Amino acid sequence: MNTMTSAFATTAVAALVAGSAHAHASFANAPAAPESYVAAVLQVPHGCDGKATNEVQVKLPEGFVFAKPMPKPGWELEIIKGDYQKTYDNHGTAVKSGAVEIRWKGGNLPDDNYDTFTINGKVSGVEAGGALAFVTTQLCGTDGKVAWDEVAAPGVDPHSLEHPAPLLKLAAAEDMPMGHGAMHGQGAMHGQGHGAMMMAQGNHMMHGAMDGSGMAGANPGTMETIKVGDLELTAGFTRAMLPGQPVGGGFVTIKNAGGTDDVLIAAESPASGRVELHEMAMVGDVMKMRQLKDGIPVPAGTTVELKPGGLHMMFMDVKEPFVEGAQVSVKLTFEKAGTVELVLPVGPAKGK
Repeated sequence: MNTMTSAFATTAVAALVAGSAHAHASFANAPAAPESYVAAVLQVPHGCDGKATNEVQVKLPEGFVFAKPMPKPGWELEIIKGDYQKTYDNHGTAVKSGAVEIRWKGGNLPDDNYDTFTINGKVSGVEAGGALAFVTTQLCGTDGKVAWDEVAAPGVDPHSLEHPAPLLKLAAAEDMPMGHGAMHGQGAMHGQGHGAMMMAQGNHMMHGAMDGSGMAGANPGTMETIKVGDLELTAGFTRAMLPGQPVGGGFVTIKNAGGTDDVLIAAESPASGRVELHEMAMVGDVMKMRQLKDGIPVPAGTTVELKPGGLHMMFMDVKEPFVEGAQVSVKLTFEKAGTVELVLPVGPAKGK
């Protein structure tokens, strides 16, 4: 009996491995409603002929606009911006440009594992029943590459292509639900309904917690001034989160009144699995976010601001979503000044 069970299990595992080796990059989403926001979840099933994937590049098609990617622990994030082919309405504002390509870089996805990469955006100007092709490239090591870049011509089955670009399908007019849920884009994720909408909103808020949008009024201004060594810490705060949102941003102003350079080398908090030090910066038309593994320098006689859209703390694997009006404890460690405990007030998700 044990021999039969073992043999069956071995055969099943072998079949799964063989299947995954030939799997295509694809979206986990059910058909999305036109003119709705979608958390597009890209599945990357394997590496490049046995090599681990270190970079994933996704070109955004015309009609997928206002895109904001979800940061991934261990990966640097690049957002390449450019002009749209036409103008789109964003709550009464005409928008002609935005993110056109997303790149997750410097990670390590072994060939025998799979992972997902999420981009929140709006499907706009695309007919019901159609599909949007996201040309995707995996880079593995110094010379490995898999390009999912083939787009089926009209009447051609995409499954017949060797390297089809992942398709985000749109629901046909007769398949779209009516009522409040449909108007708000619910049901974008198969079998999740309202949860999918919450996921899309969570991605939007998470990116907003790190960028500079709506900063005015986001800081409650209630953190007490803290001194450690020659350093003075003020204006600390974080932002409220949605349920299920895994990442939050933390901000503080550090003034070095001494004559010796210092470095913020680490942060930790009981509110999250870990805290990383990050930087967001525009390099040409590319918005880059990267982890600062060597810390954040605080030169003598200067003031360094950790703020939305720039240097910041990133609370990873948050245990409970931050709630406006609450407080979040965090311990900072400096190379020279030592450690200091802060209590960050939680402000609104965006400035009021």
